[in-house]
Amino acid sequence: MSDNSKPQNEDPYPSYLSPKLAVSPCRDGKGLGVFAAEPIAKGELLAIWGGRVIDGSNLAKLPSMERRYALQVGDDQFLTSLDHVDPPDYINHCCQPNSGVHGEDRLVAMRKIAVGEEVLFDYATTDSCSLLEFECGCRKRTCRGQVSSTDWMRSDVQARNRGHFSPYLQRRIDVQKRTGARGGAAPEGARVALRQSDS
Repeated sequence: MSDNSKPQNEDPYPSYLSPKLAVSPCRDGKGLGVFAAEPIAKGELLAIWGGRVIDGSNLAKLPSMERRYALQVGDDQFLTSLDHVDPPDYINHCCQPNSGVHGEDRLVAMRKIAVGEEVLFDYATTDSCSLLEFECGCRKRTCRGQVSSTDWMRSDVQARNRGHFSPYLQRRIDVQKRTGARGGAAPEGARVALRQSDS
């Protein structure tokens, strides 16, 4: 799929995980994550999510355990794996990420990633649906405590992830900037669990 094309509903397509990456248990014991098995260069392609695109009404019908692996790719479009969890689905959220989206379904390194380091991206760069909200447990200095459907509007999130928003969200950000709307201040909140953790 080209970066400028919209995912199609009719046919599923396969996912891709770089051979330099591996799915492994997270160090905190809470589920699985994706880790670098070899050094990764800035800008390197890490993953392409695959599956089938569904709308929000069908997303709401999914069990919460399946819904948490959905990737929002449009205003009312969600990419879901087919009958199993694909390796890219284990890429966890972090409020201070080392990777970012490129187009609707690709993930690239935002900086060099060392061997053993977990690959992480900010889910606010793809998700704007309240069904995908969750408490964050990344424990970084910039941790928002809660990942919400409006985080993409925040000026700090936009600055940290500049150039790495899903196209549909980048269009919203462009409108926000033209109309002079401002992102909110950093909220406080509990830091409990990553969305992808299996606990």
